Amino acid sequence: MLNYIDLMIASFIALIATFFLAFPIKKLAIKFNIVDLPVRRKIHKNATPRIGGLAIFLGASLGLLYLQPSHVHLLEISLGALVIVITGMLDDRYDIRPIVKLSGQLIAASFLISSGLIIERITLPFIGMIDLGVFSVLITVLWVVGITNAINLIDGLDGLATGVSTIALLSMLFMAIVDMQVFAAYLAIVIIGANLGFLYHNFYPAKIYMGDTGSNFLGYMIAVISMLGLFKNIALFSFIIPVIVLAVPIFDTLFAIIRRASNKQQIMKPDNKHIHYQLLRVGFTHRQSVLIMYAFSLLFGILAILFSEASLVVSLLVTLVVLILIHVLAEIAGLVAGGKRPVVDGVLKLLRIKKDTAVNGQNK
Repeated sequence: MLNYIDLMIASFIALIATFFLAFPIKKLAIKFNIVDLPVRRKIHKNATPRIGGLAIFLGASLGLLYLQPSHVHLLEISLGALVIVITGMLDDRYDIRPIVKLSGQLIAASFLISSGLIIERITLPFIGMIDLGVFSVLITVLWVVGITNAINLIDGLDGLATGVSTIALLSMLFMAIVDMQVFAAYLAIVIIGANLGFLYHNFYPAKIYMGDTGSNFLGYMIAVISMLGLFKNIALFSFIIPVIVLAVPIFDTLFAIIRRASNKQQIMKPDNKHIHYQLLRVGFTHRQSVLIMYAFSLLFGILAILFSEASLVVSLLVTLVVLILIHVLAEIAGLVAGGKRPVVDGVLKLLRIKKDTAVNGQNK
């Protein structure tokens, strides 16, 4: 049974702890030169501390300590999170090779698998529940590693990964409460609180970055929470629900893979052509680009909630809206119609017309 007062207290503890921990961690990062230097593909101009994710991890841990949950997978989830955070910190300090980062993620996933926390089955329309059998372990590894890296890849603008992950977690929290997935709700609420505490320092212009320490931790925990909650949902099309919740990071990652493969670039090599960077090129400001990405995440989150409780007809309508939104994201990324953006350009033209009309009206 969920105690909502305890949930709010735990979230507040995580928020306050993360907010205050960010100050000494920022000083620690500067002292040990763990900073993000401005390079050609990045947009910030000054060296910025980048192990802020440590504050998120510690803040969330303190919130969870208040709740004192008891769960069969708690130890292995915690060990996996610790490995992820240590790997992220090493990368933030030494820029370790991708294969080393991947090894850390695989070790974290192996803890989950050893505890029995795997994606065992999915629900398909008109077919019902399908047992994944021998493919369960592979699907689990791909999900954990994929979502961990997806959150990492959208961490390109100030406050973007923090906000997008928070919105996704809010959707997961709502569905966990509805389905009485207590442990999933506990994990979600403390990370939401920690994210909000960190967002003060991380929103544009950011005073500290979460770095791989934070983005990998958030990605790992979101993957875990979805496995505890969303994949356990027995609703029609339930296998699509976590994909819709995380549509922004998932499809940004997918578009990046397609783009790099088509341009014959290394898949793991970073670039500045993600959706959020494309919004800057279109003409939006840094803050506007982040808020647009928040809006997309919020829309997908709401659609996922509707999807989880909807009838077949409503589910199909939601699917149509989701596909339209994905198409818009693909347009922004320049992956459809030969790089043209008919829908996006149409919306921008309409906004300019309204803006010009408002300016002319004021001048009169």
